[in-house]
Amino acid sequence: QLQLVESGGGLVQPGGSLRLSCGASGFTAGYYAIGWFRQAPGKEREGVSCISSSGGSTYYADSVKGRFTISRDNAKNTVYLQMKSLNPEDTAIYYCATLWRPILSVAEATRWGQGTQVTVSS
Repeated sequence: QLQLVESGGGLVQPGGSLRLSCGASGFTAGYYAIGWFRQAPGKEREGVSCISSSGGSTYYADSVKGRFTISRDNAKNTVYLQMKSLNPEDTAIYYCATLWRPILSVAEATRWGQGTQVTVSS
């Protein structure tokens, strides 16, 4: 079964950190760019960060630049999103998705994970 599985979400205080993981099974994630997206209650899904298939290029939404870092380990078939200095505006369900090219576009995502909840609250 071809799937992406996110993990690492949870409840964290403002200013805290989390690391999300996106594991691929049933296919080789290294053939694809991978994006992280998020959707807050009542809002549209938005792109957060993406990484090229080799890991050589990374892109970030302005709202997370300098705070989030995307990386990948193709030997482990896994992509990570390290999140620091979290604030309540980062609260959302975070999804990873495969992309044919590294672009922060929901429309270009081809396969989605089920999502992991991140809640930033004191």
